Amino acid sequence: MNRETLLESSATSSASLSKPIEIYVFVDPLCMNSWALQPLLRRLQVEYERFFTLKIVLRTSLTKTNSCCFINMDDAKACTKNHPAFPSIALKAAEFQGKRAAFRFLSKLFEYTYLKKRNVLSFSVLVEIAENLGLDVDEFILDFSSHHVLRSLQVDLHLANEMEVEDAPSFVFFNENIEDEGLKVNGLHSYDIYEQILEEMVGYEITPDAPPTLDELFQRFDSLSTNEIAEIYNIPEKAAERELKKQLLLQKIERLPLTNMTLWRKRR
Repeated sequence: MNRETLLESSATSSASLSKPIEIYVFVDPLCMNSWALQPLLRRLQVEYERFFTLKIVLRTSLTKTNSCCFINMDDAKACTKNHPAFPSIALKAAEFQGKRAAFRFLSKLFEYTYLKKRNVLSFSVLVEIAENLGLDVDEFILDFSSHHVLRSLQVDLHLANEMEVEDAPSFVFFNENIEDEGLKVNGLHSYDIYEQILEEMVGYEITPDAPPTLDELFQRFDSLSTNEIAEIYNIPEKAAERELKKQLLLQKIERLPLTNMTLWRKRR
C-alpha cells in the first residue's frame, strides 16, 4: 500500500502539499454503512480540514447489489433505464463538474436512497438529482455516457487494488513522507477513533477549529440533519432544533420532513 505506485493515476495538487495528511475515503453509494459515515466525515472536515486533503474513491461492488437499499422500486418518476452501475457512473459524471459537485451529489444520492426511498438505479432519477443540485444537466448527461467516466471508474478500482481495500467504507491515511505505508481503517467507527488516528498521523496534539456559523454551514453542505448540527456545535439536539427554528422563522432555511428524520437546507 505504498503511495509511490499511485502517483501516475492520482496526481497530487500543489494545494494539497501544504497539508500534512492525505485521506482517501472509499465509499459505495449502495451501502448503508457508507451513508452512515457521512455525518462523521462532514464533522471531520469542519473541525480538522486544515490538516488534510480528502479524496472520495468509489469502491462499488457491481456483482452484489444490496437490493434491500432500494425499497421503492416502483418509483413513479423512474424510467425503465435501470442498472446497478448507474449511481457510480452518475457520481463520476458529477465529479467532472468539480470536487464540490461530487460531494454534494453523493450526499443527495444517500438522501434519495435511504430517506426518500427513491430508485437511484434509474437514469431519470439521477438526472433529477443533477437538476436539483443545479448542475449543468446537459453536460451531466453527455459525461454519463462518455468513455471518460469509465476511465475514472477504472482509476478508482486501481486505487482500491493498490491500497488493498476490499470493503466500503474504508479510510486510508497518508502522511507527508511519500515512502511511508498508508494506514488503512476498514469499516465504520466512532468519531473519536478518526480524531485519534489523525492526531497520531500529524504527530502532535491537535485541536478542532471553531465551528462556522449556521449560514456558512448551509453554504457548504446542501442539507443537514438536526443531529448532525448538534454534533458539530457540541450542543443537545433540542438546543440545535431551537436554533434551527429561529433560522426557519427568519426564512433563511427550510425544513424537509422525511420518514425517519428531519433535514434542513438553505432556503432557495
